[in-house]
Amino acid sequence: MSTLSELLRDAAALVLPPVCPVCGTRLMPGERGLCTLCRLTAPLTGYCGEADNPVLRKFWGLVPVVRASAFLYYVRDSGWRRMIHGFKYRGAWLAARTMGEWYGECLAESGLYGGVDAVVPLPLHPVKRIWRGYNQSEYLAEGIAAALGVAVDRRSVRRSRHTASQALKPHRERAGNVEGAFAVRHPERLAGRHILLVDDVMTTGSTLASCAQAIVQAVPDCRISIAVLAVSRRELGLKE
Repeated sequence: MSTLSELLRDAAALVLPPVCPVCGTRLMPGERGLCTLCRLTAPLTGYCGEADNPVLRKFWGLVPVVRASAFLYYVRDSGWRRMIHGFKYRGAWLAARTMGEWYGECLAESGLYGGVDAVVPLPLHPVKRIWRGYNQSEYLAEGIAAALGVAVDRRSVRRSRHTASQALKPHRERAGNVEGAFAVRHPERLAGRHILLVDDVMTTGSTLASCAQAIVQAVPDCRISIAVLAVSRRELGLKE
């Protein structure tokens, strides 16, 4: 039986034929979420299948992390950047769900994330969530969780302090901006579990590290892995 969201999506497709969120071309029959050309030319990092990679190293000395990965390189002035901004700021949440599904399939195929028990989207502060109307990281988490065959946990971790956007802060101020910004309200749900913390874009890694630190402090036996959709080469110290 189709869900209400699926019925609404199908009805909308009759009026507005689906287009690729990256290049804007109309999707052909059989294409799911993205056009074939964009899937073939996507700036994939390949880190899903690498136990040791530059994303994991970003967290060395900050917080204990089992695995860490980014799916795409964040490319300025590209269709991929416009797609990310679309689901981050303009309500195009379906693209986030599509990317989460694709990312999750790659994580599952790698075999490195088979021990994950639950997927935790990086929470937004309630004020920002009300203003935006949704949390894009939750849609990414839904797609990833579906591919890994685990549940999404939206309730155990919360954003306890409203902070200014990291994008508006100089790099040197970002760690302080998010210090103490997260709290665990249901530690019993995370005890002894391996969770995958999910976010859309990573820059310095300060926000994810702050959230992971709050979890580890509240639940010392919780193991944490990290999955971000996109990261820039520059932030990883790689050539553009």
